[in-house]
This record gives sequence, structure tokens and C-alpha cells, in this order.
Amino acid sequence: TLLLAISFLSACGPSEPPPQTTDNDRATEPSESSLAVNTARIISADQEPNNWLTHGRTYSEQRFSPLDQINAANAADLGLDWYFDLPTTRGQEATPIVVDGVMFLTGAWSQVFALDARTGEQIWMYDPEVPGEWAVHACCDVVNRGVAIWEGSLFVGTLDGRLVSLDARSGAVNWTVQTTPRDKPYTITGAPRVVNGKVIIGNGGAEYGVRGFVTAYDAETGARAWRFYTVPGNPAEGFESPALEKAAATWNGEWWTMGGGGTVWDSMAYDPELNQLYIGVGNGSPWNQKIRSPGGGDNLFLSSIVALNPDTGEYLWHYQTTPGETWDYTATQHMILADLAIEGRVRKVLLQAPKNGFFYVLDRENGELISAEPYVQVTWATHVDPETGRPVEVEGMRYEEAPALVIPAPYGAHNWHPMAFSPDTGLIYIPAQDIPFVFGNDDNFTYTPGLWNVGVNALYASFPEQPPEVQ
Repeated sequence: TLLLAISFLSACGPSEPPPQTTDNDRATEPSESSLAVNTARIISADQEPNNWLTHGRTYSEQRFSPLDQINAANAADLGLDWYFDLPTTRGQEATPIVVDGVMFLTGAWSQVFALDARTGEQIWMYDPEVPGEWAVHACCDVVNRGVAIWEGSLFVGTLDGRLVSLDARSGAVNWTVQTTPRDKPYTITGAPRVVNGKVIIGNGGAEYGVRGFVTAYDAETGARAWRFYTVPGNPAEGFESPALEKAAATWNGEWWTMGGGGTVWDSMAYDPELNQLYIGVGNGSPWNQKIRSPGGGDNLFLSSIVALNPDTGEYLWHYQTTPGETWDYTATQHMILADLAIEGRVRKVLLQAPKNGFFYVLDRENGELISAEPYVQVTWATHVDPETGRPVEVEGMRYEEAPALVIPAPYGAHNWHPMAFSPDTGLIYIPAQDIPFVFGNDDNFTYTPGLWNVGVNALYASFPEQPPEVQ
């Protein structure tokens, strides 16, 4: 049986594992005064580095801890302090939240656990009882990347598209809302964020033919505050916003019949000073643009970083990393906010290493490109033009006429794995991947609602004994 260990390390030797409690046991409930996380507390997170108050520790999502007791000189002396076995053999991708001595984390099937951060003893456990058959809609296992906490309430998105508010002290349900249509193969695997009393949640499912969107809900009541669609729907039915009307001009064909994609399945960040929410938008549905949008076009807002007003959901600006994407090159990878000295002045920047292999530095006030350089081998484009902000593509890499060997693969040069930035070193740390992939057009493609619809001939990627000629 595969057991995942969630551990704290200390300079002491290993200790005996703590006794495990049952689902209904309550080991030690948090005190009445604890768990009150709000905007002011997250902004001041560096004043309490013993806590990890939000998904990236701070709104900037730098994932940098100012704690310095463990360092290069004593790291070799670390040992296991405690561990907690999660009751599953499935994938684990969550970032734990730690508040006032309590660790909150999620496991497979969107289960939530509250642990005593000092001992690893379970305080409570919540199981949203996701229907097992919903797993067929999950591209990449029944994973969940964590919770958000706000004013004593904990929020989790479930694989079947629900957003659940829990009492952080007891695990009791406060409210539940269905954020996605139940007749469509949407999933939620990403962690929510809470901004100005609103819980922000996206979704996944682009490969199965859905239309992406991100939604905000009132943290206290669960009432829907706003929704922003990331790709336009059927023009004959009108557009939800002026931004989508403009975006529709960058599409061709009848993309809406196949969903369009653009799901916001992971990254978000928030700048409280600018009051801007940044969302990362995913790939097209199907992947193959020749099928999705015959005649090309940029296909906004696929593979884009989009800035929104978190209070209203109003579009502010965007930057598209991969115009007309056709390789599953999402821009849902984690974004980091930092203030960097560039050419003699300090600029408020947004940093991202998306799937396409280029590392982007953007001005987060307006989306202006500052730089874009490859951080792995890249074969689909030679570089990003600093004047236009657009990649200069290599001929034939769109596999429209013949298969093409492309790097990065659909797995991405960087995927869901968190990256970090150190203000001490000025360096960013990226878990990168160098993987090739052979893309080929699926000449026999037929769109089938609810199934895997990518429009790419998988036989090309399997490297048969006699592979076809590739670009």
C-alpha cells in the first residue's frame, strides 16, 4: 500500500508515530479566538512566519519563508518528527495551510484533514463523498491542491464542481454551492483563494469539451458575486462582457460547439495595493487549433494571464503567452508577484514559467512584457519578440501538414508543481521538465461530448517501430 508522509522535520531524532484518530474523533479543537484570517493578516504574514496563511503563504505567492533556524549548516542533522498517513493510494498535490498550530490539508477525492501541527494528530476529517464515477472526468487523477481559510471558515473545491465552506474548528459544513453545470464534465482540483471576503474558484475539464470560467462567492453566505468567462460563447447568444465580444474576433469556426476550453484550473494571485486579481488560463478545447478554430486566430483568452477587479470580476488587462495555442500550453502555472529593480527603477512585476518553456516577467500594473527567456529547451519558437510580446514560431511546429517533434511536451516545461522566489537571493526556483512529444493532426477526429477531445493523433506520440517522418 502506498502511504504518503506529511512530515515536519526537526534537528531531533525520529520519534514514534502518533496514534491515528477516527473520522469522528476530535483530538484537540482550536480555541475560539484562533483561525481568524483576513486581508490584514495575510498582508502582514511576515510578522508571523510560523503560519502559512494562504496557498502561496502570502498574496504574492512567493512561497518564501523568512524562518532561518534551519540552514545549510544544520540541514544534514534533520530527522523525522512525525508523519500522518492519508487513507488513499491516489495522487497528492496539496499545499498545507497552517494557522495557529493547526494544519489543514486536502487529499485525494477532495477530502479535508485538520491536524495538530505539533504532533500530527488528527483533529477532524471531512469527506465530501465525491461520486466515484466522476473520476472519469479528471484528466490527471482525483487530486486536490488545498484549501483557503477566512474568518474561521475553510473552503475547498470538490472534484465534482462544488465549493464547500467548513467550520475550521470542527469541520462542520457551513454551506455548499454547485459552481459548475452538473451535465458537463467539469472538475475542480485547484485551491480556492479568498480576496476581500470573496472566495474565488476556477475549474478544469478542457479536454472533455467545457468552456472555462472563474467565479467569486460571498465567503459568509455562498451567494454568487460574479463570474468571468475566459473564452467567448456562441456569438448568436450575445456576450457576457465587452471583453468577450472583443475576444470573439480572435476565433474562427464554431468553437463553442466543442467548449473552447480555457479553464482556470490552478494558479491565481492577488495584489492588495493595486486591487488586481490575476488568473492563469488554460489550453484550448480541442488542443488542435486546426480543428478548434479553422483559419487560426489568437483565440483569446486561452493560455493567458488575465487581470480582473476582484470586487466585480471586471476585465482589466491580459497577456497571452501562446497565441492560438495548439500544444496544450496552459498558462495556469503558478504566478509570483515581486518588486524588482529593473534598469534603474523598481517595478511591480508578475513572474510565470508556463508550460510553453519561456519564463515571463510582466509589469503587473498593465500587463506590459518586460522579458521572456527560455528556461528549458524550446523548439516550437525561436524567441519572444520584445516589441510585440509574441513568440516567433518555427515553421511546421503546428503539425497542420505533417507530424512535428516539439519541445516542451503537453506535460509542460513546468506544470502544477509550485515554484518559489527568494527576495534574499533574487532567484526563482522552478521544477522544470525537458520532455519531447510528437504532435500530429487527427484526420479522423469527431467531437464526442464528455470524452477526451484533443484532435491529436496519439499514435504519433507513442513512437511506433516505424515512426512517421516528422518536422
